[in-house]
Amino acid sequence: MALSSQEHLSKASLIESVVAQGSGLMGEILLDAHFSLRHYEDRLLNENELAHYDVPEAARAIARYDALGSFRPLKTAPTLRRGWLIQLKNIEQVILALDFFYPAALDLYGAFLQQKLLITPLRETLDRQTGMYRITQLLKEEQAQELIEKTCSSNKGCLRKVLWSISQVQEISTLPAEKKRVSNQIDEIPLLCREACNLLVAAARPLAKKNLPSTNA
Repeated sequence: MALSSQEHLSKASLIESVVAQGSGLMGEILLDAHFSLRHYEDRLLNENELAHYDVPEAARAIARYDALGSFRPLKTAPTLRRGWLIQLKNIEQVILALDFFYPAALDLYGAFLQQKLLITPLRETLDRQTGMYRITQLLKEEQAQELIEKTCSSNKGCLRKVLWSISQVQEISTLPAEKKRVSNQIDEIPLLCREACNLLVAAARPLAKKNLPSTNA
């Protein structure tokens, strides 16, 4: 879908601001002022050591599988494979590539900066579940805390900053403070999470089933 002028300018401004000093970071991706993208851990490698691409659609293929060839259902998991460089022609192509790598991430951060990002606590997310996932409403707080630690931690689960809480009055206690705080680093576009994802809700279901009252035959 084509970007409107306002959307393009907003996303372009975000990218331009983080590469103003030459380069910037978004998730596991290093982007520079010359419209090139590579894995952050490949920053010290020579370009001739990397596989080269020149179209934004290459990002979609790179993001699909990890280094072992396994499908990546969560694009913000810390499993983006290394060994590539995408050299693009303009900032519009950079925007498209980044949207392939991290869908909607630029939009979420833009809304956050404009104080328009709506945050949904976990309980509200679970309360609106229907069908087979309605049972997740039985999830206990200690189960929720442990599940969040396992599913959302940056080193093994997801790179997003968790902005939501368990409820309006209950905060998440099993994640480090920096995981829940958006920094003011000018050379980074953070990945944000405004509500619990489908993967977390699905993982909550077997835990919640344990809380069903037992019945005696």
